Amino acid sequence: MPEDAVICTNLRRVYAGRSKETVAIDDLTLSIASGQIFGLLGPNGAGKTTLIKVLTTLLSPTSGSATVAGFDVARQGRQVRRRIGFVFGGDRGLYYRLSGRDNLLYFGALYGLSRTEAGDRTDRLLGAVGLSQHASRRVEQYSRGMRQRLHVARGLLTDPQVLFLDEPTIGLDPEGARELRELISGLRAPGRTVLLTSHYMMDIDLLCDRLTIIGEGKVLAEGTPGEIRRQAPQAEIIEVELESQPAAALAAIRELPTVISVAIEPRGTAFRLTVTCESAGILLDQVLAHCRVESTVLASYVRQPTLEDSYLAFMQGRREAVGVPA
Repeated sequence: MPEDAVICTNLRRVYAGRSKETVAIDDLTLSIASGQIFGLLGPNGAGKTTLIKVLTTLLSPTSGSATVAGFDVARQGRQVRRRIGFVFGGDRGLYYRLSGRDNLLYFGALYGLSRTEAGDRTDRLLGAVGLSQHASRRVEQYSRGMRQRLHVARGLLTDPQVLFLDEPTIGLDPEGARELRELISGLRAPGRTVLLTSHYMMDIDLLCDRLTIIGEGKVLAEGTPGEIRRQAPQAEIIEVELESQPAAALAAIRELPTVISVAIEPRGTAFRLTVTCESAGILLDQVLAHCRVESTVLASYVRQPTLEDSYLAFMQGRREAVGVPA
């Protein structure tokens, strides 16, 4: 494995339409070191899926270049495919009327493994993902979490140098998501790199060594989860639980000095007001005073920004930069 498992240089992918072109990836440059779990974050339409398709040779780049495991995705696609694995989120990619073991044996044959090699790897991987006792059951009898673990086993059949995980915990209950995160955290074998896409910030925060946030096909931020939090244009968060929604107070709070953003959302029968600001200690009393004019304050507290807060701040900054209202 080269020092960098994935390298994208001025990568661009354009979809041609009848009336106009759509730029999905726009002059994107990034590198992913070998042996890392690397996260890719971005809203729907940011270019994440297109980037994964380019890196897995399903799409060709319009311009620029990308290498995976040292091989060019456009000119050396066969060599790339021999060195990667891909895990879908959701229910695609398995045969429900076959057992878990037969699924892996079937895919092993498709991947060119010998009968003996496919059998050995199947038994080992079923044990690694905790499905040995369920190996003979049809996949249609599996829970969603079990099917996702079988997806991971399938992705590891070829012992890939680079493993792509696309929304692996989507649709799982909290217990199933936690079990899958524990499994993914152990996939960082010597020399193996994992590229993870997810909308769940906990997945990214707990699992990833580094991550990139992309928007409209461009890199907005890159670093460790801690570095991303420090890069975001925000310092502290005030959260207030309210009995009702204070319309006039929201406008007044937005005008307070050092306030970066204000958001409110229903939480059961109450509302949660979130104020992102540079100095929560100074503003807290003023925020509460405005709220109490129109509503009853049930609780309030100050906290440091999470990775999700930082991500939303980058997205807000991107919308403002291109003139799109929040």
